[in-house]
Amino acid sequence: MKSATQAVRLKMARAIESVWRANLQIDRAGLAPLTWGNASQADRARGLVAIKPSGVAYDKLKKDDIVLTDMKGEKIASGLRPSSDLPSHLALYRAFPSIGAVVHTHSACATAFAQACRPVPCLGTTHADYCHMEIPVTSPMPSGKISSNYEANIGESIVRRMRQSKIDPRECPFILVASHGPFTWGRDAAEAVENAIVLEQICQMALWTVLIRKNVKPIRQELLDKHFFRKHGRHAYYGQEQKHNLR
Repeated sequence: MKSATQAVRLKMARAIESVWRANLQIDRAGLAPLTWGNASQADRARGLVAIKPSGVAYDKLKKDDIVLTDMKGEKIASGLRPSSDLPSHLALYRAFPSIGAVVHTHSACATAFAQACRPVPCLGTTHADYCHMEIPVTSPMPSGKISSNYEANIGESIVRRMRQSKIDPRECPFILVASHGPFTWGRDAAEAVENAIVLEQICQMALWTVLIRKNVKPIRQELLDKHFFRKHGRHAYYGQEQKHNLR
């Protein structure tokens, strides 16, 4: 059994390394005080997910602590329990094949918008560089959904909101869960945590902008399109290797 466990972890070594580093970056970026955040990454070919263990402090987190599960959430090869948010991550992986990694935090400004149940309008080009629309917020969760399978229902609320509005996760790499906090995603854990950092900055800028000018209007569509598509899509030209070319 021990050798089988070691064999699985060896095959998942790259994902484990990526998830471990992403969780440390969450902490370094100040996105999750205490243990208020987690990152995961899926290996779809193997049907496995690597994720932070529940309640482990970032400064104590080791690569060997990263938990492996299957896509149903069954633990594969670790003595530690996976993050309690695992069912939310799994709902996103099952619904959207383009999502390779998920990050959840409670970063201050993004969480403030989530607690206000308010979407974040695209007010400037920093937002437009990463997201081709306003940042959506889910609907408040009904009582019955809170009392049973809460974390799975969070994931389903995200999926429902995105499908209702026909949101492509490649054009909007983040969402706010009403009264709770932000989720972000990417092709791998490094990109997902980068998007979590970006989201917090966008929300901070939006908050300051609205405080300075209460009735500010969203960015013009032509400017939104220009900034998004210069970084994304077939005709992107920003940077050297088109790191953000997700389409």
